[in-house]
Amino acid sequence: MWLILVALRRPVTVMVVILAIGLGSILAVGGAVSEQFGLPYPQGLPKGMEVDIFPSLNLPVIYVCQPYGGMDPAQMEGFLTNYYEYHFLYISGIHHVESRNVQGTALMKLFFHPGTDMSQAMAETINYVNRSQAFMPPGTVSPFVMRFDTGSVPVGYLVLSSDTRSIAEIQDLALFRVRPMFSSLPGVSAPPPFGGSARTVVVTVDPQRLQSYAMSPDEVISALVRGNSISPSGNIPIGDKYPIVPVNSVVREARQLATIPIRTGANAVFLRDVGYVQDSADAPAGYALVNGRRAVYILATKRSDASTLSVINNIKTALPGMTAALGEEGRGIDVRFEFDQSPFVTRAVGGVVSEGVLGAVLVGLMILLFLRDWRSALIVVLNIPLALMTAVLLLWTCGQTVNLMTLGGLALAIGILVDEATVAIENIHSHLHRQKPLAVAVRDGSAETAVPRLLAMLCILAVFVSSFFMRGAAQSLFVPLSLAVGFSMLASYILSSTFVPVLSVWLLKGQQHAHASGAGRFDWVRRAYESVLSRLVRRRRSVGLAYLIASLTIVGLLAPQLGRGIFPVVDSGQFRLRMRAADGTHIARTEQLAKQVLDVIGEEVGPGNVELTLGYVGMIHSNFPINAVYQWSRGPEEAILYVALKEGSGHRVEDLKERLRARLGAELPDVRFSFEPSDIVNEVMSFGSPTPVDIAISGPSFADNRSHAEKVRAELEKVSFVRDLQVGQSLDYPTIQVDVDRERAGLAGLMPVDVSRALVTATSSSRFVVPNYWADPKSGIAYQVQVEIPRPIVRTPDNVSTVGSTEDLARIPLKRTDHGQVLLRDVASIQPGTMPGQFDRYNMRRQISLTANVTGTDLGAVSREIDRALRRAGDPPTGVQVEVRGQVPPMREMQAGLTIGLGLAVMAVFLLLTANFQSVKLAIATVSTAPAVVAGVILMLWLTGTELNIQSFIGSIMGIGVAMANAILLITFAEQRRREGLSAADAAITGAGSRLRAILMTSCAMVAGMLPMALGLGEAGQQNAPLGRAVIGGLLAATAATLLILPAVFAWIQSRASGKAATLDPADPRSAHFASAMPAASAGGIAS
Repeated sequence: MWLILVALRRPVTVMVVILAIGLGSILAVGGAVSEQFGLPYPQGLPKGMEVDIFPSLNLPVIYVCQPYGGMDPAQMEGFLTNYYEYHFLYISGIHHVESRNVQGTALMKLFFHPGTDMSQAMAETINYVNRSQAFMPPGTVSPFVMRFDTGSVPVGYLVLSSDTRSIAEIQDLALFRVRPMFSSLPGVSAPPPFGGSARTVVVTVDPQRLQSYAMSPDEVISALVRGNSISPSGNIPIGDKYPIVPVNSVVREARQLATIPIRTGANAVFLRDVGYVQDSADAPAGYALVNGRRAVYILATKRSDASTLSVINNIKTALPGMTAALGEEGRGIDVRFEFDQSPFVTRAVGGVVSEGVLGAVLVGLMILLFLRDWRSALIVVLNIPLALMTAVLLLWTCGQTVNLMTLGGLALAIGILVDEATVAIENIHSHLHRQKPLAVAVRDGSAETAVPRLLAMLCILAVFVSSFFMRGAAQSLFVPLSLAVGFSMLASYILSSTFVPVLSVWLLKGQQHAHASGAGRFDWVRRAYESVLSRLVRRRRSVGLAYLIASLTIVGLLAPQLGRGIFPVVDSGQFRLRMRAADGTHIARTEQLAKQVLDVIGEEVGPGNVELTLGYVGMIHSNFPINAVYQWSRGPEEAILYVALKEGSGHRVEDLKERLRARLGAELPDVRFSFEPSDIVNEVMSFGSPTPVDIAISGPSFADNRSHAEKVRAELEKVSFVRDLQVGQSLDYPTIQVDVDRERAGLAGLMPVDVSRALVTATSSSRFVVPNYWADPKSGIAYQVQVEIPRPIVRTPDNVSTVGSTEDLARIPLKRTDHGQVLLRDVASIQPGTMPGQFDRYNMRRQISLTANVTGTDLGAVSREIDRALRRAGDPPTGVQVEVRGQVPPMREMQAGLTIGLGLAVMAVFLLLTANFQSVKLAIATVSTAPAVVAGVILMLWLTGTELNIQSFIGSIMGIGVAMANAILLITFAEQRRREGLSAADAAITGAGSRLRAILMTSCAMVAGMLPMALGLGEAGQQNAPLGRAVIGGLLAATAATLLILPAVFAWIQSRASGKAATLDPADPRSAHFASAMPAASAGGIAS
C-alpha cells in the first residue's frame, strides 16, 4: 500500500525513474543492437551486454595434448599417457580422465565435479604434468594444457588459398604472419593452420649412393649434427669497442648444408655426394580441401565467455590487415572468412525479438478487446516494455549476455507481465463502476490487489528457485532464463504499483460512465458462467474426483508417448560428415575418396545448391598437436567434410542424410560414414559428443573388451532406427613388424637402438632421432633440418604407392664394416601384421566404443532400445564394464533435474500459499490446479508432436507459477466473501464471478503473448517453440480448471471451515481467541 501512496504523492519522481530505466537499458543493449544491425557504436560508451547463441555452459573440463612424433599408439599409451593418468587422479575434484592415443599424439580430457575451483585444478594439472614427465622417455616435450568448454565452438574458418603458391608456402605465411594477428583478436582462440606441413629443410639421401659409399643413414645424421650445430657466441674487447664474435656453426643459407663433410681426409665425402638439400616442407600428414581444392584454413574458435557476433565482427574487420601482412610473398593468396555462424546467431536473436514484439502487440489488442478502452490498453501495454527494460538492466548488472535463453525468458515474460498491470487496471475499472472519484478508485483498486498481485508474483518466482539447485548444463541454461523472467516479474509488480496508478489518474479522467456501460455488456457472460458454476458446485465431490481422474489419465496415457531429447534440433542447412576408409589407407587415396564423396553430395542436392564445402583429410600433424583438441582425427584413412547448402535449396538436412547414406553405402561399400553436429547450436547442445549414441566397453583385457563389443554391436544392428553404427577405434591398423634379432645384431656390432635410428630416418625423418635447426636470416624464424630417404618405401594396402616394397625396407643400410654393409634384413625379420590404431582409456582402463546416429525417433526411445540391446547381449566377461555415454546420460541427468525442479516448484508454491493464507486447506485448494497444468502441457506437446526436452520442461515449470496467479486471485476473493458471512458454495460462486473478466482477460492476453513463440515462425523458432507450447497448454488447462474446478474444490474443502482466522492474537477480532473485554492498557501494551 505504501508503494502506491508514494507513487501517487510523487508522480514526477516516478517519471524520472522511468526515464533513468530507459537510459540504463539503452546502455545495456546499445552495443548488442549495433552488432545485430551492423550500426556504428559511439566510442567511450560501455559496450553493454554481449550477444551469443547460448550462455556459457561452464563445463569443468581440462585438455592435455601430448605429442611425440613417430611413437605408435601402444607406445603413446604405455610410455606417456599411463603416467599422466596415474598422476591426474591425484588432482582435487577430479571426476574421471579419458584419453585417446594414436600415432604421435595423445589427447587426455580431465573431467571435474561441478563446483570445482578450475583455477586450482589447472594449477594442480600443470604440477602433475611436470612430475609425470620425469618418468617419460628422453625427448618428451611438454604437452599443451588448456581449458576448452563445449561452448568454445568454431564460429567460422579463415581460409587461405592460391592458384600460384604452394600449400607449404601458404602454411608458413598463415602460421607466422596471419595467425599472430588472428589469435590476438578479442575473444578468439586460434589453433595453428590446418592443411599444410611445416616449412622444413629436407636433406634427401639416395639409398643407392649410400650403398656405393658403404655408408649408413646414421653417419649422415651425425655429420649433419657436427656440421650444423648451434653454439653461443662471446665478446672480445678491441679498443673502446666490445663486439660480438659469432661463428657460422649454423649455416647462413640452407643450400650450404650440402657442403658439410660426412667423411674427411683425402677421400672426403660431402653431403652433396649422397643426396641433395631442399628448402621444402615436412612430410604431409593431411590436407585441407575447400570446394574440393587444396587450401589452408584456421579454425576461428571463440572462447566460451566471448560473444559470437563480437568475435566474427572483429575477424571481418581485421581481414584487410591480415591480407596486407602477407606482404610480397603472399601475393596471389586469397584470405576469406567462410562458414560464418553470425548470420544464424543474428537471425535467431532477431527471431526471438520479433516474436516478443508481435506478442506485445497481440497482448495490447486482447486487452483492448476486453476493456474496450484504448487508454487502459495503452497503460497495460506500456508496462510491458518498461518491465523488460528494467529486466535487461538488471541482467546486465548480473553479467548475463543476450542469448537465446535470456531472450526466451524475456519473450516468455511478455505474456506473463500483462497479468500484474491487467489485474490492477481491471480492479480500478471495478471501483470506477461503483462511481468513486477517479483518484480514489485508483488508490483503492490498486491497494485491494496489491497483496494478491504480490503473492502471484512470488509464486511465479518461487518456481524458478529450483533452477539454482540444478547441476551442470541444465543449471547453466535454466538460470539465465529464470533471471530474465524473475527480473521482469519484479519490475512489473513495482511498475503496476507505481507507474500504472500514476498513468491511470492522468489518462482515465472522465471515464466513469464508459466503464459502467462497458461492465454492463459483460454482465450476461458473468450470469451465464455463474449459472453453470452453481451446478458444478452442487456436485463438487464428483467434479473434484472426475477432474483428478481425468488429469491422471491424460498424464498416464500420453506422457509415455512423448519423445524425449535435450534440445530441439534445428535444420541449419549445414552438416558434417566423417568418413573412414579401410584402416591404414594412404592419405592420397583418402583424398580421392573424399572428392568422390563431395561429387556425390553435389549430384544429390543438385547444381547450384551447395554454398561451400570444407574438409580435412588425414591425421593431425605432430608438429601441431594442439589441433587435435579442436578437430580430432584418428589416422590417414579418415576425412571430415563440412557442407553448407544455399539458403532456399529446398533440401531438408535429415532427409538428405538418409539419401546420402543409401547412395554412399552402395557406391563406396568399404568406407564408413557418420554424420556429426556442424552448426553452432547443435554443436554446443551435443555437449562434445559427436554422436547421440556412444557405448563404452572397458576392462583390463583388450581381447575381452573387443569380444563383448562385437556382441553389443550385433544387437544394436537389429535396432531399426540406428544409423552409422561403427567401432570408434581403428582395431586392425596394418603394420610391417620389424623384429630385431639381438644376437645377430650384436655379432654385427649393432644395438637395437642403432637399428631403430636408421629405421626412423628411412621411414620418417631424422627429426625424431636428432633435432637440428636452421634460422632464416630474412625472418629470424628457425626451421627444422631433417634427413630423409625417398618415400614411399612400403607398399600401402590400397596400392596407392607403386614405387616401394618391403624389399626396399629390408635393404636399408645400418652400418659399414670391413666385410661390407650391414642391411636391415641381416639382423631383423620383417613381417606384415596388424595392431590397434587407437587406444582409448577411461580412468586407466582400456575401452572400445561403439558410436551411432539415430533417425526417425527421439533420444528417449533410443535410450530404451539401447538398454534392451545391452540386456540381449548378455553379461560381459569378468572385469568388463559397459557404460552408455554420448548424449543419453546428459539427457537423463537434465530431465531428472528438471523433474525434481517441477516437484520443488509445486512444493515452493504450496509453502508460500500456506504462509499467506495461514491455512493448509486453502493452499491445497489453490495448488489443485497443478494437475491440470501438467495434463495440459502433456496434451499440448502430444497434439503438436513436440518432444519433452529442456525447453518444454522449463515451460511446464513456468506454467505452474502462471497458473497459480489466477487461482490465488479467485481463492482470495472467495475467502473474503466467506468470511463476510456467505456459505462456502455461495462464496465460491460470487468470488469466481467477480474475477471472471480478470481471469479471462489475463489468460487470453498471456496466450496471445506466447502464441508467436509457440508457432515457431522465426529462425530460432524451433528452439523456443516447445517452451511456448508447454506454457500455453498448461495455461489453457489451468484457466479451465481455475474457472470450473477450483470453485468446486474450494466449496468442498471450506464447507465446514470455521469463520475464524488462524491468528492467536486475542486483540484480533478474526481470532478464535479474541477477547472483547480485554483491558485497553493490556491491548495497547501488546500492540506497542
